[in-house]
Amino acid sequence: MVPYQPRVLDDELDLLVSGLPAVSIEGAKGVGKTATAQRKAASAIRLDRPGDRRLAQADPEAALAGVKPLLLDEWQLAPALWDVVRRAVDADRAPGQFILTGSAMPPGDARLHSGAGRIVRLRMRPMTLPERGVSEPAVSLAALLAGGRDSIKGRCGLRIADYAKEIVASGFPGIRSDPPRLRGRMIGSYIEQIVERDIPETGADVRRPGELLAWLTAYAAATASTASYSVILDSATPGQDAKPSRNTVSAYRALLDRIWILDPLPAWTPAFNPLKRLAQAPKHHLADPALAAQLLGSTADSLLRATGPYEVRSEGGLLAALFESLVALTVRVFAQPLQARVFHLRTHRGEHEVDLLVERPDHCVLAIEVKLTAAPSPRSAKQLNWLESEIGETLIDKVVVTAGESAYRMPDGTAVVPLALLGP
Repeated sequence: MVPYQPRVLDDELDLLVSGLPAVSIEGAKGVGKTATAQRKAASAIRLDRPGDRRLAQADPEAALAGVKPLLLDEWQLAPALWDVVRRAVDADRAPGQFILTGSAMPPGDARLHSGAGRIVRLRMRPMTLPERGVSEPAVSLAALLAGGRDSIKGRCGLRIADYAKEIVASGFPGIRSDPPRLRGRMIGSYIEQIVERDIPETGADVRRPGELLAWLTAYAAATASTASYSVILDSATPGQDAKPSRNTVSAYRALLDRIWILDPLPAWTPAFNPLKRLAQAPKHHLADPALAAQLLGSTADSLLRATGPYEVRSEGGLLAALFESLVALTVRVFAQPLQARVFHLRTHRGEHEVDLLVERPDHCVLAIEVKLTAAPSPRSAKQLNWLESEIGETLIDKVVVTAGESAYRMPDGTAVVPLALLGP
């Protein structure tokens, strides 16, 4: 049995279960939802087991009779449970009653209540480097987001080659426990299961699975870019006159969203709006950059050699794009317990871009640029300094996340933080 690896979400879950009646943990299959939830649950109903599922479908109310906190694992396989939990919470607001986990959103025709005011939803993403046990953080995102621009320091041993290995190794706990030489096969099998099992479980019928996989591969090649969906479609169907319709492509996207495989980064729309003509397109990211690497046939060695058959839409090549995706994953995991949201910024014509913006509830922001380099130059902070000149004190701090060895501040005050040193 694989030992449990502590997750950033653990403390957040502890807080919510101790104070609220119902919590739902959502995310792609394999991210560790069940293992995390089981640590807090006193009893469980596993809806992926036929016997438990038949019981829940036949008498959902009777299924809630277990010792509390009761775990309803993969609840979307018996969607009626959601509304039964909601009504139970209406009748009794005592904390720590239900923990739900879900790897997919139920079909739209399930007509479920949103659960607003009754069930708090948590997103669980694949593991960050500290959660994988490969780094010791020295710089806290919470401290950076608090402001003050304090001095920072720290050193790490990870190099660019190590990040390439971590990208392809994935942040899925089960896959990471497999022998390194077999991880690629396991990720490949995971992708096959998406089409052959996970999507059909939502009630959807994929008539052309090869077409969906081609679109997903093209999406992977657009990682960390804002390439339009028409561009992605053209990349997925080169030389084909009869292309999937817009409705078909929208359906693919909706299906992959429903099972948490796509994780697009939304564009920032500032509440005070001092900036004009900001682009609204999201940046494309998959749930784990390892999925993109596998879809594109990449290994750690090929990423370092910058070789591969696919045209990559992001500047800097595929390794740079996947490194940015790993940083985006990391920042989103660390930002969630702080009730901070993560965006990107791009002006309409692309004159200015900032890779990540972490926005506090008061709408002040931390700006982050991602550079796949060991030694960033002062020009690495150019876009951050531009943003500071535009929004002034609303910008809490400026950070360049790198693949280098040391954390420090540049003469202009910009923090330089190797990804391996960034922590919650």
